[in-house]
Amino acid sequence: MPESQPHSERWTNALIDALVGLGVTAACLAPGSRSTPLVAAVSRHPGIRVTTHYDERGAAFFCLGHARMTGRPALWITTSGTAVANGLPAVVEASVDHVALICLTADRPPELRGTGANQTIDQPGLFGDYPRLQADLPVPDQAVSEDEARAWGLTAYAAAIGLPAGPVHLNIPYRKPLEPSLVVTGPDHPAAGPVGGAVPAGNASQVWSRPSMATPSATAVRELAMALQEADQGVILAGRLTPGTADLVMALAETLSWPVLPDICSQLRLGPRHPLLVSFADLLAGHGPEGVQAVIQIGRMPVSQRLTRWLAAQNPRCWAVLADGRDTIDPHHRATHRLGDAAPATHALTDALGHRQSTAWSESWTQAERTVSGKLPEALTSEGGALTEPAVAALVAASASSGDALVLASSMPIRDVNSFATKGAHPPLVVANRGASGIDGTVATAAGASDALGKDPGNRTVLLIGDLALLHDLNSLALLRSRDVTVVVVNNDGGGIFSFLPIAAHQDLFEPHFGAPHGLGFSAAAQMFGISWTGAETLDELKAALDTARDRSGPAMIEVRTSRTENAEEHRRLNDLVGSWLR
Repeated sequence: MPESQPHSERWTNALIDALVGLGVTAACLAPGSRSTPLVAAVSRHPGIRVTTHYDERGAAFFCLGHARMTGRPALWITTSGTAVANGLPAVVEASVDHVALICLTADRPPELRGTGANQTIDQPGLFGDYPRLQADLPVPDQAVSEDEARAWGLTAYAAAIGLPAGPVHLNIPYRKPLEPSLVVTGPDHPAAGPVGGAVPAGNASQVWSRPSMATPSATAVRELAMALQEADQGVILAGRLTPGTADLVMALAETLSWPVLPDICSQLRLGPRHPLLVSFADLLAGHGPEGVQAVIQIGRMPVSQRLTRWLAAQNPRCWAVLADGRDTIDPHHRATHRLGDAAPATHALTDALGHRQSTAWSESWTQAERTVSGKLPEALTSEGGALTEPAVAALVAASASSGDALVLASSMPIRDVNSFATKGAHPPLVVANRGASGIDGTVATAAGASDALGKDPGNRTVLLIGDLALLHDLNSLALLRSRDVTVVVVNNDGGGIFSFLPIAAHQDLFEPHFGAPHGLGFSAAAQMFGISWTGAETLDELKAALDTARDRSGPAMIEVRTSRTENAEEHRRLNDLVGSWLR
């Protein structure tokens, strides 16, 4: 280390070195002056991969996408002022959906706050109650030791991956000078880098591992098991889950011989195939077997409100919620039992229950699933290969397999995949921002997921997104350059989901303010960001474009145009068909 290295630089290096040693491997930042010490520390650290983006909001969602794939927090680094405020949507999503995120925001020193100094706002507490931990740190001058920096790294990481996981905000005020010491490379002048000896890098599991989840009380488990023993006709509603918890859900299902109704974010909806998995549960709502006596809801709320409303309307006498966090996860106010966290609660409940034989109840669900899965593919293509949104969703989902990330935008894309996609033997990992269900940062989330996948041959990130969500995050297309990401944009010239709501009957309000037509296409945007663009007008053309994108490296965009009016009619047609098949 050069002797002239400022103390603030050594302090920041120690902070970053501690975080990397614990398992952080990625950071995303936007340019800014006050954050210079943080930028220098991460960019010179050999153990962290740094992505620079032009927009702080997109940079934060990039970190979210990376964490959804890895289970580890990435670092979001910003300068002072409104740059920090741009992180709020991602912080909210991370908090509500229990995704680890570490926000390192640079700030002006205390003597400049409240003075009208340029680019100075009240940053401490800006994210409200959403962070798991937030701290306004002291200026890292000589009075603040490097050991304190390492301690803050440990504290921040522990809070981010804790129970439940979520965002952490460290606000760090810096005084000038902000620039790091000069790096003179050569045999006698090694590059300034991380402070050694903070935490053994590459050995994170030995330093700080994710805390064990709390095992529910034996009494609570026993009471729930007794209530379930009295129910012959039950279902397991699998909400948003991690892959490990998904395996436990299937073990519980096999013990009870009850059908599993999997949400698209359960990591079960697309496969693997299992006789108790009812993948088309959303389509069965209102048409499938009735008389549900018990519901075991595992994980966060599923996408399909139609399904949960249908189950709630049957007035099951037992509705158990097994989910992480403190929220009730019970918008229909039906829960009779609450156990958390999801994984240990599911495991404990399985152990407490005796094995049951398959019954006519589970067979009725299996038969309904078999009927729909046998007839739906033909129904989706019965219009002569025309591009309908349900058919597009099914085809795009089928194009992704094991090793891929399938990123689904909110609104219609995730709903259509949840409803119409078929199961496969080797499903991808599904990524979606369903904590607060906004359309913010969807492209950036896909970029972060791709970054986590790395450059393994054959692995690809596939993003299904609507036109408004893409317009909302258009500048994040810059993050896709050089990444193996396929963007399939369904362009129905506005907000398609609103066509399904009662407001659609109010034409004077609906089209200008909810349909919100824009008349735009995306070929020029793709060209501007160096992304190959293809328009697809038939399912065959879409499949060919998906295959071509997979065979090439780098990003690709496929645009399909649909009609909002025709899409609503197609959904009604398919729903009526399912009803006729099951009558």
